[in-house]
Amino acid sequence: MDPNKAIGARIKLLRTGKQYTLKQVSEETGLSMGFLSQVERGISSVAIDSLAKIASCLGASLSSFFDEVSAVNVDPVVHDFEQKFTPVNDQMYQATLSHDVMRYNFLPRVFLLMPSAGGEESEPEVYTHFGEEFLYVLEGVVTVFCNGARHVLYPGNSMQIDSSLPHNLANETNKPAKMLYINYPNPFLSKTAADYV
Repeated sequence: MDPNKAIGARIKLLRTGKQYTLKQVSEETGLSMGFLSQVERGISSVAIDSLAKIASCLGASLSSFFDEVSAVNVDPVVHDFEQKFTPVNDQMYQATLSHDVMRYNFLPRVFLLMPSAGGEESEPEVYTHFGEEFLYVLEGVVTVFCNGARHVLYPGNSMQIDSSLPHNLANETNKPAKMLYINYPNPFLSKTAADYV
């Protein structure tokens, strides 16, 4: 089964089992009914952040959506043509670099970070959560705000972050930036995954 269809089927099963309507899930997660409908039918992929919101709404862990997905791909290599980018927010897109997100303790991804509106150098809202993060800039320039300090990273630069410190990323240039991003712990393996995304 296609991974999107497997995830969508699991979401629908959990939602109908709780007798929730799409409207109720939409109101609790902030995701549109149209998008949720497309996800359930397997015609749209869903970002981890959005999936974490759905999981929290339905009282499930992220891992409950992936019981059937790990068997879909037996090739351990993620080829560049297989990378599918999904939106995290208005300025960030992600592609997961693993066929088996349930197997490992960390989650590798590629992030595309779009330029900030107008390229202003204003500090974005920072946030904290449990865990650790590592980023390696592949293309462009990424500004990391962490614990009150501002760090500008160029291609080839990397940084490790204690996620319990206030942090966020920004692209203050006029060109997209691309980076390798690794999260620990893997939010798919956590029972409280919504707290780690």
